[in-house]
Amino acid sequence: MDFAKLKAQRGGQSLEKLTAELAKLNQQNDGGKDTRFWYPNVDKAGNGYAVIRFLPAPGEEEVPFIRMFEHGFKGPTGSWYIENCLTTIGKTDPVAEMNSVLWNMSSDDESASRKQARAQKRKMNYIANVYIIQDQANPENNGKVFLFKFGKKIYDKLNDAMNPQYADEKPMNPFDLWTGANFKLKIRNVDGYRNYDKSEFSSAEPLFDDDNKMESIWKQEHSLQAFLAPSNFKTYEELKAKLNKVLGLNDNGSVAPSAARAAAAARKPAEDEDDLPWQAPKQERTAAAPSTSDDDDDDTAFFAKLKKLAT
Repeated sequence: MDFAKLKAQRGGQSLEKLTAELAKLNQQNDGGKDTRFWYPNVDKAGNGYAVIRFLPAPGEEEVPFIRMFEHGFKGPTGSWYIENCLTTIGKTDPVAEMNSVLWNMSSDDESASRKQARAQKRKMNYIANVYIIQDQANPENNGKVFLFKFGKKIYDKLNDAMNPQYADEKPMNPFDLWTGANFKLKIRNVDGYRNYDKSEFSSAEPLFDDDNKMESIWKQEHSLQAFLAPSNFKTYEELKAKLNKVLGLNDNGSVAPSAARAAAAARKPAEDEDDLPWQAPKQERTAAAPSTSDDDDDDTAFFAKLKKLAT
């Protein structure tokens, strides 16, 4: 696909570019830091500022961002479980299965089983290509294209730009090079956490007046679909084995003696003497456990709106 077709908002998928990006991704998974990603930095007070531009879909891919789910939690053994969640690619995930069982063990939101389900919940992130206009903390990044991983707060800003609340606001495709807008990323420290509430879009305008310059930037983008390749996810069996190891479970799901002793030592005397929360009984699933407090929003409308704005 050439740049003229991009301007006409058409798409498809380039297997050659996807394969090349997948090879890069697999190399990074071997332990090295993926330098394709941009990470906004903050000062000692926890404040940060940058101006970026969200870019359109790379190559012949159709959508300018992807959604990823992952799990990250520490088990009673002291080991960590940090893995991509198979629900990202529409497959059954062992942690999601266990969380459903844990959630249905009790109707009390403060029960040990529901607390564990929440601790093991999946985390949602999005990945898109961005052009760095101004990186206040690292000016050497200015004028470069990076991958950017962001969460629901920034996703909501994108969604609001495409679906404005008021009649006098015009819908905007924030990923468009011509009719999109620069995004002012404003980071604050609120109660010990990064807060993006004050981030906002500038007025809509072309990234540059020169189509040739924008074409050069577009050609520097990285594949997004490569992240969704099955080879970037462990199999159900591999994840199940790791989950059992982190939680100190035997293959049959019972608590291993060493994990039981460690957990018992950490328990408070006043705590109820029910079964350990990770010793989940085999029972039929009756209701879905919450994946996270805010990751179950339906993206269907967002994708539909994006395609409509692109036509």
